[in-house]
Amino acid sequence: MTTATFPATSEFQSGASRALPEARFAAARRPLAAVSGAEIQAPLIQGGSVRYANLDYGASAPALSVVSAYLNEILPFYASVHRGAGYASQISTSVYENARSIVRSFVGGRADDSVIFTRNTTDSLNLLAGCLPVVDGAHTGEVLYLDIEHHANLLPWQGVPHRSVIAAPTLAATLELLRGELAYGGISLLAVTGASNVTGEILPIRALAALAHEYGARIVVDAAQLAPHRRIDIAADDVDYLAFSGHKLYAPFGAGVLIGRSDWLDAGTPHLAGGGAVQDARIDAVSWTTGPARHEGGSPNVLGAATLARATQVIAGLDVEEWHAHENAIRSFLVEGLARIDGVTVHQIFSDSASFDAPAEAGPDTGPGTGTIGVVNFSLEGYDAGLVAAYLSAEHGIGLRDGRFCAHPLLRRLGLPSGSLRASFGLGSRLEDAERLLAGIQELLRSGLGWDYVVDAGRWVPSNDTRSYPHWAPNTPGTAGAAPCTLD
Repeated sequence: MTTATFPATSEFQSGASRALPEARFAAARRPLAAVSGAEIQAPLIQGGSVRYANLDYGASAPALSVVSAYLNEILPFYASVHRGAGYASQISTSVYENARSIVRSFVGGRADDSVIFTRNTTDSLNLLAGCLPVVDGAHTGEVLYLDIEHHANLLPWQGVPHRSVIAAPTLAATLELLRGELAYGGISLLAVTGASNVTGEILPIRALAALAHEYGARIVVDAAQLAPHRRIDIAADDVDYLAFSGHKLYAPFGAGVLIGRSDWLDAGTPHLAGGGAVQDARIDAVSWTTGPARHEGGSPNVLGAATLARATQVIAGLDVEEWHAHENAIRSFLVEGLARIDGVTVHQIFSDSASFDAPAEAGPDTGPGTGTIGVVNFSLEGYDAGLVAAYLSAEHGIGLRDGRFCAHPLLRRLGLPSGSLRASFGLGSRLEDAERLLAGIQELLRSGLGWDYVVDAGRWVPSNDTRSYPHWAPNTPGTAGAAPCTLD
C-alpha cells in the first residue's frame, strides 16, 4: 500500500484566479436538458455534502429525464420479443423493431442499411470484424486504423489482417498518410473514430469516407463519442458503417448499435450463435438467417434498444445552434481557466484541429466538421492523475475520469504513459461544474491536499474514509479497484 500527502504549493499568480462568467458563457449557466440524478448530493470527506458535479459524461452520460419517464411507461409491458403471441410480447416486439427505424433515421441511414442492436460499441465493432469478406478461407483485404483509437476500435482489428498508421501532428498530414496506405492497395476497411475519447477532437469523417472510397475501401466510424455531440448523416457523409452506444447517449442499460450496409453483415459469421439467428437447425447442422436477426441470437436487450431510440428522438429535436453554444461555452470557459493555472497542460492530438476554438460548424461539404466536442484532457505537473481525481471527488464532490482512457498507444504518444485527467460534459451540464473544477484545482495548488490518500486495489482513495453509500448500495467505498486499462 502506497501513501502520499503532498505539501502545499506557492500561491497563485494573480492572473490564475478564477475567471468570472462573461456574457459569452451565458448559454451554459443552466443545463440544456434535464437529466436523472442532476441534484444528487455527494458526501465530502471533511463532512457535509455538495451537489455532485458530473464531469464524466464521456464514460457514461446520465439518462435524460424524458428517457427515464419513458422507461417507466414501457416497463410494465416488458416481455420476450418475436416469438410470443401474448399482448405484452406483441407490444414489446413492436417497440423493439420500431427502435431500428428510429435509430436509422437519427443517423440518416439508407433504407437498406441493417440496424443491429448489440451490447455496446465494442460489441458492434467486434461483430463487424467477424463480417469482413473472406474468399477461400482468406480475408480479401486488410483493415487500416490510426494509433489514436479507443481500444474498441483498435483491438478487434488485431485479430484480422491489418495495418496501423501513426497519426501525424496535423489532421491534414494524417489524411495524407492514410492516402498513402490506401494507395498502396490491399485495404478493405478504414476504421476511424468520429471524435477522440481522450481529447474530444473531431475527425473529418466525410473527407475520410471519400478517401476510403477513392481506393475501393469501405469505412466504419466509431461514433460512441461523436453521436452525443454532433448530428451525423451517414448517407450524406457516405459512411458505410457506424457504431455507438446508448450509455453515452443519455440512455440507460448500455445497448449498442451497428448500422450499415447489409451485404457484409448478411454473409458474415453470426455474432451470437443461438436462438433467433437461424432459419432451421438440426442436430449437427444449421441454416442461418439474414438481416439483423443473424447477429442477435438469444433474448435481446429490449429496454436498452427502446431507451436508446427514445434518446435519439430527443437529441434529434434539439436546436443545433443552442446545443452547440451550450457545449462550446462550457468548454471554452474551462480551457481558458486551465490555461491561466501554472503547471496545468491541456492536451490535444492535432495542431490544426481548432481544439482551443469554437468547433467549425458543419458545412455542405464537410459533414460534422472538425473542432472538438465537450471533452477536455489535461494534467497537473507533479501530481498523479489518479490522486487529483480522488482529491476532487472526496474534497469537492467532482467526478471526472483519470487514467489512460482505453487508448494506451495514444497516451504514450502524448507523453502520458501513466495517464491524465479528462473532464467531459453534455446536455445536463452547467457552467458551475467547470467553475468548481477550476476552484478545486486552484485550492490544491494553493493549500495542498486536505486529507491523506492511499493506494488501495490500484486506486487512490482517502484513508480512513467514513463516508457512507445509500442504504441499498454496498457500504464499501474505495474497494472496487482499478480497471486494468488504467494501469501500466
